[in-house]
Amino acid sequence: MDKTLVEKYAAPVPRYTSYPTAPHFSADISSATYGDWLRALPKGASASLYVHIPYCDRLCWFCACHTKQTRQYEPVARYLKALDAEIGSISALTGNRLNVTALHFGGGSPTLLEAADILALGGRLRDSFAFATDAEISVEMDPNDMDEARFDALAAIGMTRASLGVQDFDERVQRTINREQTFDQTKWVVDAVRARGVGSVNLDMLYGLPHQTLDSIEATTGLVLSLRPDRIALFGYAHVPWMKKHQTMIDEALLPDAAARLEQAEVATRLILDSGYEAVGMDHFALPGDSLAAAARSGTLRRNFQGYTTDQADALIGLGASSIGLLPQGYVQNMPATGEYERRVLAGGLATVRGVALSDADRMRSWVIERLMCDFSVSRCELLARFGEMARAVIAEAELLAANDRDIFTRAGNRFVVTERGKPFVRSIVAHFDAYLGRGTARHSVAV
Repeated sequence: MDKTLVEKYAAPVPRYTSYPTAPHFSADISSATYGDWLRALPKGASASLYVHIPYCDRLCWFCACHTKQTRQYEPVARYLKALDAEIGSISALTGNRLNVTALHFGGGSPTLLEAADILALGGRLRDSFAFATDAEISVEMDPNDMDEARFDALAAIGMTRASLGVQDFDERVQRTINREQTFDQTKWVVDAVRARGVGSVNLDMLYGLPHQTLDSIEATTGLVLSLRPDRIALFGYAHVPWMKKHQTMIDEALLPDAAARLEQAEVATRLILDSGYEAVGMDHFALPGDSLAAAARSGTLRRNFQGYTTDQADALIGLGASSIGLLPQGYVQNMPATGEYERRVLAGGLATVRGVALSDADRMRSWVIERLMCDFSVSRCELLARFGEMARAVIAEAELLAANDRDIFTRAGNRFVVTERGKPFVRSIVAHFDAYLGRGTARHSVAV
């Protein structure tokens, strides 16, 4: 990789798991707005559910999620009562009109929940919504939480995919980020979920962490590959201490620069691809028979707040503090503070505090950004067919980018294409189509 490309294109930009991105949500979107949008969902509409558990029994210093540490279960139990109330309110507004095709438990640490509460929450969701018989149910798991009762409870609620954070197996790196987790622990969890019939396992890795070296990345990648997960996510560590104060526990002097980060990513990518995985988007990999790889090949890959996905649902309904939802009309986000979230939903209302109503221009730019992030190309003809004369402004922007930055972006016949050299910088490329970027004071992590 030419270091001049790194210097030119590795500037901080959003991760583009939504468009507009979350910093541009506003308080103009209220609980009343969200209620109207939910009522407007037609009978038979498909929906995916995201359930956020904003608690961990330890705080990983690299984490950028909305979560807090607790050593007591009482705050978790209180939160679950509020979550139950929100599920009831959403169900009352949507009735039995929705067909739930996917359910994702995220956090925080969903596996912090006791087995009985896992069963109760899974039952409450199935009682409140109509689930498709083939609904995907995925759970983010912390191996340090797990025991046989939790494994059994997750199997009982129908878990189809387990997602485990590995980050790096090097002990020095783990101590520095406060995430100690042995390979044996991880293997035990992978073996346990597979023994219970869970057909898909995802492992997350990070590069760009303190004390990481090419040797540690190579060793960790080899151990991950020995477990033969169905999917692998290879994320760059997002250092955002102005947003997440616990990241100040990480000494910035120990972090690799952008060129070293990219070299780490390239080493891991080469090993993963050489082991028979297919690249999916900019940072995911899947075995050829996995549905994510199939979606990438067919051009049906999607991107949302969980990253790359096969989810084609008409609506994403977020449940829990800080959760974000997407309906045909726009985005909504719940109150992030758990105490205020609980107060609002226990009073019988919704917890929406901000969002954005999508304009036609937003939908167009969102489509362009998603296709470039997923397919690394976008069709000029399809842009015009979908969005008419409005698309000419975006086409002009693409023409200009292709003329000025041909190392990373070019035009090939009817299509605008991210080059092989440009793929590591795809976030920087799609930022050119972000009409909101530069408004406000939002800060972002580096692009590689």
